[in-house]
Amino acid sequence: MSAKKPAIDFDGLRPPAPGLTADHEAWRQQLRDFVSAHIEPHIDAWNAAGTFPDDLYRQAAEAGLMGMGFPAEFGGWQDAADLYHRVIFAEEFHRLGSGVVFADLATHWIALPPVVEYGSPELHDEVVRPVLAGEKRTAFAVTEPVGGSDVSRFVTSAEADGDHYVVNGEKTLISGALRADYLLTVVRTAGEGLGGLSLMLIDANSPGVSMEPVPGLAWYSAANGTIRFDGVRVPRDRLIGPEGRAFASLTHQFNTERFSGVGATLAMARVATADAIAWAQRRETFGKRLIDHQAVRQKLVTMVRAIRAGYAFLDQCVWRFERGEVPVADLCMLKVQATTTLEHCAREAMQVLGGEAYRGNTRVQRIQREARIFALGGGTEEILNDLAGRQLGF
Repeated sequence: MSAKKPAIDFDGLRPPAPGLTADHEAWRQQLRDFVSAHIEPHIDAWNAAGTFPDDLYRQAAEAGLMGMGFPAEFGGWQDAADLYHRVIFAEEFHRLGSGVVFADLATHWIALPPVVEYGSPELHDEVVRPVLAGEKRTAFAVTEPVGGSDVSRFVTSAEADGDHYVVNGEKTLISGALRADYLLTVVRTAGEGLGGLSLMLIDANSPGVSMEPVPGLAWYSAANGTIRFDGVRVPRDRLIGPEGRAFASLTHQFNTERFSGVGATLAMARVATADAIAWAQRRETFGKRLIDHQAVRQKLVTMVRAIRAGYAFLDQCVWRFERGEVPVADLCMLKVQATTTLEHCAREAMQVLGGEAYRGNTRVQRIQREARIFALGGGTEEILNDLAGRQLGF
């Protein structure tokens, strides 16, 4: 008797990995229960609005989700947390085929660690604990209109003036900006180049701070915004870390952030592929199911193959990082591999569903709409391939 074939659904499309433990699976179930109870019933309405209620932050904190990776003394838990916990969080929050919640709910992962490490006890009480409790929100203000991914060209300035800095400049495409209470901001405190950049925590309600949604191509989060600083006075004790050392912190933040992006990207590829397979198994054309047409079957196999290859690469990178390595070239190539896989699977899933993809707000058409931002955010293919080449000694 032949063994029962595994289901080729969202869960079945994630290959087994030796690094995944029972603790990871318990974390996945904890996340899935939360998403099913608090997000899934509202996802269509939240997608249409591009936002969700602020109360979700508190609910996530009460469910133990916000504190992952942060010290227990601030209301978090980090003893058992590793990169797989971060990846699984991203996977489960994209299981519905939408990023409307994840982009804003998870911004504290990159905006809060420097405040934990370098902030004063007063900042820990004012910022860290309320954010992890879901009572306050923070965003990481990095990207600028003139610089994009070229950090060395950032021009938002912070000039010393007595016991304050005066900040002028503009940031854009900042996730969660419009709902943030605090902005961890990359500012230029010295001359040109990477050595002149510092991190500064700015109260979003300070005089001279203004924000607006990013216009143009519709994205999944209406809180994604442009921030303008016009003579904003920031106390000197809001400088986070040594002056002129922001780039080292940014490098670490970007590396860990890419694991979240890869988790989200491959999860959305799994959603699109699973939906395409399910449709092909029940849709009939020319007297037989879609999946019984050789061309369609080969298309689906190619999608599954790309996903499995992406996860093999991801699992290898997680293993290496957890051993203390920092294989920057591989992480760059992994991000490119994952985003090209997503775009391929989204395109092919749309092709399999055909007109069905345009009937109502199906997950596949949402994924098709959102796929490109994953290829642009966190470093484009060109930038990451070039960085990988230099790391490899080309």
